[in-house]
Amino acid sequence: MAEEQRRGRRGGVDTSVRTSAVWDSVRDLVTRRSGELGRPLRVVDLGGGTGGLAVPIAALGHHVTVVDPSPDALAALTRRAGVADRVVAVQGDAATLLEVHPSADADLVCCHGTLEVVDDPAATMRAVAAVLADGGYVSLLVAQRLAVVLARALSGHFAQARHALTSDDGRWGPGDPLPRRFDAAGVAALVSEAGLTVQDSHGVRIFSDLVPSAFIDSEDDRLLLLELEQAASRHPDYAFLGQLGAALHVLARRA
Repeated sequence: MAEEQRRGRRGGVDTSVRTSAVWDSVRDLVTRRSGELGRPLRVVDLGGGTGGLAVPIAALGHHVTVVDPSPDALAALTRRAGVADRVVAVQGDAATLLEVHPSADADLVCCHGTLEVVDDPAATMRAVAAVLADGGYVSLLVAQRLAVVLARALSGHFAQARHALTSDDGRWGPGDPLPRRFDAAGVAALVSEAGLTVQDSHGVRIFSDLVPSAFIDSEDDRLLLLELEQAASRHPDYAFLGQLGAALHVLARRA
């Protein structure tokens, strides 16, 4: 099993070193916004796949529409027990979002791991903004450039590290599996151009993608790493560490 897959299977969305910091932010936003509106939220999860994020949100009592191009992923989602009455699976993608969800009524749109692979990130952000209700939020999770620069350098691939640092798309070369990576300023510009305002932005997975799996073989080690990730991602004196995170999590709002 690949090292990344091993890490991903450790713990649920609230305790995994790969998802905990993001989930904390999303859960807090959902809870606060639901309290403000006095009702369950209407959530759209673009590229939500088998429901790794949608199901925990639905378990909190909210209604989630998962839009994903994969029929197999959506079939797996519909088989998940416990929240079938609050999760709707719709086949589609960023290019067809406004066709499959034409109403501007979403209180929250989750767009995690999507901007890296779409044909036009700016058009995707405009479509996301168009399905938001007034006062609605978007949760963005995107791959960051500096993390792959550091990872390539530490593995001895110095030319690839330099290419990732200087390329327009943040890729380390033709063999890179991602079409693009982002910097915080670039994401902020995309959000602003779509008519949204950034409310919060922080890097996540600062250390976990660099630590060999042998070092987090025990539950105690995994929890210690999780505590380190949580502390570093929000430390008031070391905000620069967030730029080294494998991903950037941004919460933005439509006025």
